Amino acid sequence: MPVAAMRSTMSRFKANALLLLAAIIWGLGNVCHKTILAHLDPVAVVFLTSVIAGAVTLPFAMREGSATSGDGWFPSVARVVLLFALGCVIQQMSYAGTTVTNSSLLISVSTVITPIAAWVIMRERPSALILVIAILTVFGSALLAGGFTGSATFGDAFAILTAICFAVWTVELGRHVQKHGRPLATAASQFLGTAVATLPFALQGTMSLRTILAAWPELVMLGVFSTAIGFCLQSSAQRYTTSSHAAVICSGEGVFAAISAAALLGERLSPHGFLGAGVILSCVLFAAMSVGKKLDASTP
Repeated sequence: MPVAAMRSTMSRFKANALLLLAAIIWGLGNVCHKTILAHLDPVAVVFLTSVIAGAVTLPFAMREGSATSGDGWFPSVARVVLLFALGCVIQQMSYAGTTVTNSSLLISVSTVITPIAAWVIMRERPSALILVIAILTVFGSALLAGGFTGSATFGDAFAILTAICFAVWTVELGRHVQKHGRPLATAASQFLGTAVATLPFALQGTMSLRTILAAWPELVMLGVFSTAIGFCLQSSAQRYTTSSHAAVICSGEGVFAAISAAALLGERLSPHGFLGAGVILSCVLFAAMSVGKKLDASTP
């Protein structure tokens, strides 16, 4: 089936709803990224969650069939896998040196980087409106994190690097699934490829049967929900919307991460933080409810 024909099977509104659901899952799971470090080192976390996600996703990927792939599928998916693995490792390292709230919100800087990367890589020219929304989202993130008035930590620096990696990854993922389809096969390739890439380093760290058993609740949350379900939702949705649009909606992760961190870890929001959360949610909901072409000058 041609990709153009498959795009008609999902409206942009449904695609946006899937992206918003993914952002909620990631935000609620971000607390586990922090608490699991009491048992496992960052690379071991990425390896184990990737193995779990790959095991969950692979049976569905095998049933997906060959609903388009075409020449160049393997080198294309290899770029996606490499960027995904790099982003996951750096993100997990950021949680070792900063708060859940700050890491999640600094990573949302990718909201602004993504339209630029999409313009350079895919010639996907963003409209002025999507750029304004992206900038407002980052402004809201700064407010939500209290303006980052404290001194920067190595965790903050890793969060910024994560934002760059995930911005480019978002664009490459969109390019790949729009051209080749098979979003579940792409997701499974990401997870299993990341597991293979991180295995040698994970074996040298804190991973053991004892630490794995101690961390099993977080591993289930991160492996099944945050990784398998969350990224499968994004891979499926990005066939029907632009990378810039997806980045704005997924930035809602920071708000849900702050809420879960406040409830479970005692991280508290200032009045500025609540204002920032309102700005982000307004931008996300505006982008998610938009079903026309007014946000993007170039649409799939």
